[in-house]
Amino acid sequence: MEAIAGVEDGATIMMGGFGLCGIPENLIAAVREKGIKDLTIISNNAGVDGFGIGLLLETRQVRKMISTYVGENQLFERLVLSGEMEVELIPQGTFAERIRAGGAGIPAFYTPTGYGTVVAEGKETREFDGRMYVLERALTADFAFVKAWKGDVLGNLLYRKTARNFNPVMASAAKITVAEVEELVGRGDLNPDLVHTPAIYVQRIFQGRNYEKRIEKRTVRKAGSS
Repeated sequence: MEAIAGVEDGATIMMGGFGLCGIPENLIAAVREKGIKDLTIISNNAGVDGFGIGLLLETRQVRKMISTYVGENQLFERLVLSGEMEVELIPQGTFAERIRAGGAGIPAFYTPTGYGTVVAEGKETREFDGRMYVLERALTADFAFVKAWKGDVLGNLLYRKTARNFNPVMASAAKITVAEVEELVGRGDLNPDLVHTPAIYVQRIFQGRNYEKRIEKRTVRKAGSS
């Protein structure tokens, strides 16, 4: 609760994670418990029914989702089709670059992705070297909720494998970045050459607990197969 102090109704929050990998489970639970509503959530995905951001959809705390992939959440589909929630769908590469640009202080950039489709509707277009491009605005947020494997008391972060997805770029693109880590270590305990997110981007950090780390779709080989 101390970590989400100042998060109020109507806030815009970036939430790291790819599918269910590297999502800020503890922070999502805290937002649900506190009952903050009318949120705009910027996340690659919308969780699944009953887990991840899906928990906030159940309690109708999200007003708008800005995402790239939402195909694993039936409640999400119902809320959008009924008009209870807004959605802005963005090509995944454009989504990542809009966040990176926001963190770098770049207000907008041109990309060929989406030209000639509904993605480009209402946006400025321009030709460069015989190819058409769409102007995309950077994404920033009031808060970024990120999940890391290890962090130190200063706020330096290490991500592990696929959890190093949208977390690093989001950490740089918000006014306040809140990091939850599986292991919180002391000053100087992390090799500086391995740090993915420098402490300059992180304002709050805590050690999380009770991580489920669910797998979105488990596919295994049948017994006896080669």
